[in-house]
Formats: sequence, structure tokens, C-alpha cells
Amino acid sequence: MKIEQLYTGCLAQGAYYIESAGEVAIIDPLRETQQYVEKAKKNNAKIKYILETHFHADFVSGHVDLANKTNATIVFGPAAQTDYDIHVARDGEELKLGNLTIKVLHTPGHTLESVTYLLKDENGKDHAIFSGDTLFLGDVGRPDLAIKSDLTKEDLAAMLFDSLRNKIMTLADDVIVYPAHGAGSACGKNLSKETVGVLGEQKKTNYALRADMSKAEFVKEVLDGIAPPPQYFAKNAMMNKMGYDTFDTILQTGDTPLSPEDFEALANHESALILDVRRESEYIKGHIPNSIFIGLHGQFAPWVGALITDIKQPILLVVPEGKSAEAVTRLSRVGYDNTLGYLEGGIEAWKNAGKDVETLDSISAIEFADKAKASEINILDVRKPGEYQSMHLENAQHFALDFINQQMNEVDKNKTYYIHCAGGYRSVIAASILKARGFNNLIDVAGGFGAIKKTDLPTTDFICPTTL
Repeated sequence: MKIEQLYTGCLAQGAYYIESAGEVAIIDPLRETQQYVEKAKKNNAKIKYILETHFHADFVSGHVDLANKTNATIVFGPAAQTDYDIHVARDGEELKLGNLTIKVLHTPGHTLESVTYLLKDENGKDHAIFSGDTLFLGDVGRPDLAIKSDLTKEDLAAMLFDSLRNKIMTLADDVIVYPAHGAGSACGKNLSKETVGVLGEQKKTNYALRADMSKAEFVKEVLDGIAPPPQYFAKNAMMNKMGYDTFDTILQTGDTPLSPEDFEALANHESALILDVRRESEYIKGHIPNSIFIGLHGQFAPWVGALITDIKQPILLVVPEGKSAEAVTRLSRVGYDNTLGYLEGGIEAWKNAGKDVETLDSISAIEFADKAKASEINILDVRKPGEYQSMHLENAQHFALDFINQQMNEVDKNKTYYIHCAGGYRSVIAASILKARGFNNLIDVAGGFGAIKKTDLPTTDFICPTTL
């Protein structure tokens, strides 16, 4: 028996490779599927099953592509309906994989078709659960993402309570827990940084698995403080349900080098969004006018999904050298399949062609503190609500990047704004969006709140985020 977790940090997502006696099951594969094909080939094994725990909302699964490449069977839980061929498993159905058995446990709540896959070893002993978004380490899946459902989030939370207690908590404490996500995912509230655990530990420490918890208490606590889902979630879920263009086609089209002249012409002709995925320090020093910054080195795909509202938006890329294929791949993971190409030679080629370049003003936290003490200035704190509530500058306006598209009426183009986040990544994203919409008087605070706290500017008292 071989189990391998294939974890992708940008999405905080875990796919799984299970192998026994020459047969392989892939659980919740990423969009780029060649890695699974090559791994199975290297091990002289054949991919038999593609097991989906549910219709994912935070990324586009590679299940359709992988099935087309391998003739493997896509398996979903009860009630799943798709526009492509699948096996709809019954609750309690057992799938044979080499010398192993995978039992399908219907665990609705996160979504209606959600399942947990219980892996039994060669001797029939319960070995591990692949819990999808039903159970995380430290948390459970959000119950507000059901597609086209007339059920309320309270109804789904109640289902989740029953699923956890009737299907999962009854299992032995030594069963290993392999969840679909870890910390950083928007599919839950309080996910652990750990990505593998044991069920007994979760029974002791996971707030949602308290033995003395009533269903009403569970519903209240699971829903308390849950943020609205990012706008791309429903779109990704529908792509996973209906199917999509092959990843190989997406990559071939998107990974196309373009001269500055062709790049500019295509941007104008296709009304394309220019997405700059370099580091924020490089964007600050020089960027194409009206381009948006979202750096590959951060939580790239989730921020793309949260901020670019049209999933079919034509996109042109400004990338670090050798990173074009990676950028196209990571865009496709969240369903942004309309990349037209990238600027060959990068920003230097653009400059050498005599094209316009803009910069973004950026100052240190010490310089910022001096200006704040010398006169009244406008400060935008673009961190998440929980970060802001935990501690912030006394005179800062909260302007969360997550909701920037809904908050544009809260800022004034005639004012000068000093923008900060926690460390400097999100503030440059926010500044780039504001610049593209005609805000010209913007100053980024390098190092963000982490650096600002070291100055003597007054802040609110610290409140532990877990108590909010």
C-alpha cells in the first residue's frame, strides 16, 4: 500500500495518490494531470479510479482531463449530476483497489454530494479517511456552498453535524485523517497548518467534534463569523460539474510569447487585462500602465479568483523570466482559461520598445510614521476583517482587499492615500487596482503593519484573533 499526499501551497489543497498491487486511485486531482500519469507509469501501475470528494468550489479539478487520458472511472457521491460520464457511488459502496478496499461514506453538509472515502488495508482494518471538505484538521467545511439548492446554510450545517457524528466520529481513534485543505483555504475558518492527522486527536481538539455539543450549538458555531465566499467559488463549482476545455489546450494558447507591439495590439483589440505576476518590488519600480499586480510568490490563484470578476476575462501576462507556463497553469487551477500570451523579454523589452512605464510610490514605515505625526493623512488598511479587528492604527480606514470591488465608493480620487497590509503583498495589489481605476495619489507602505507596529504610532489594543 502506498499513499502520497500531493500538496499545493498556493491553493492550500491536498490531492492524493493511492496505489496497491498495480492499481491507482487519485483523489481530488489538480487541473494539470500529467504528474499523476507519469507517477503511475513510473510505478508500472494503472490509474483505475478518480475519486472526487465533492464539486470543488475553490479550484478546478483535473478529473475530466485525467479520465480522458487514462480511461479511469470518475467517482462522485450520491445525488451528483454532471455533463460527463461518472460513477455515482452509493452510500456504503465498496470499491476494490488492488488489495485495498475504499468504502464510500456519504457525508453531506459542505455540499449535498460530499463523501468521505474510508480506506481499509489488506486485512480489512480501517486505515484512513480522505475527508474532502467535510472534516479538516481543526475545523470543518463551510456549509454555504451548495449549488442551486433551496436548502439554507443552517439546513446544510445540520446535515454536516449528523454526517460527522454518524459517519466519522464512530470510527476508531487511530484512523488517519487526510483532508482536502489546510490553513489558507477559504473553505473553512480555522484550518490547521498541519495537513495530516489522526481522528482521535481531532475528537479531542476540533471545536466542531465536541462530544457534548448539541446540533443547535454546532450550527451556530460553524456559521459564526464565516466570511462570504469568494465570487469565483460558484463558477469553479459549475465548471467541475459541467466540464471544461483540456488543460493542454489552455497551456498551449496561454504560453505564447508576444513582442511588445503584438502584446499592446492584443490588449487593445481584445480588451485584455494585463496581469503582472512579478514581485511587488519589481512592480513598484516599473509597470505597464493600467496593469494589475498579483504576484506568483503569494496566494496567487485565490486572489485572482477573488478580484478578477469575469472568469472568461482575456488576460495578458507580465512574468519573471521562465515563469510563463507556471502562471498559465496557476490561472487555470481556478478556471481562468483565457490567457492570450505573455510579454516576451518582460518589462525591459517594453521599455526598450519606447512604451510608457509607470511606477508606484513606496515609503518605509519610519517615513510613514513621520508623515502621520506631522499632519493628518488618509490611511487604508487592506487586511482581512479579522486582522483589522485584532489590531490596527487608530486613524486607519479599513478597506479590505477581499471586498475592494464592492467598496470603490468609499474612497475619493481627489485624496492621497497611504496603503498598507500585513507585509506588503496585498497593499500593492490594492494600489494596482486603484491605479487602474484612476486613483493617482497612492503611496505604498513597505513592510506593512508588521513594520508599522515597530514605530510609535498609536494602535488599538491587541485582541487575540481566535476570540473574535
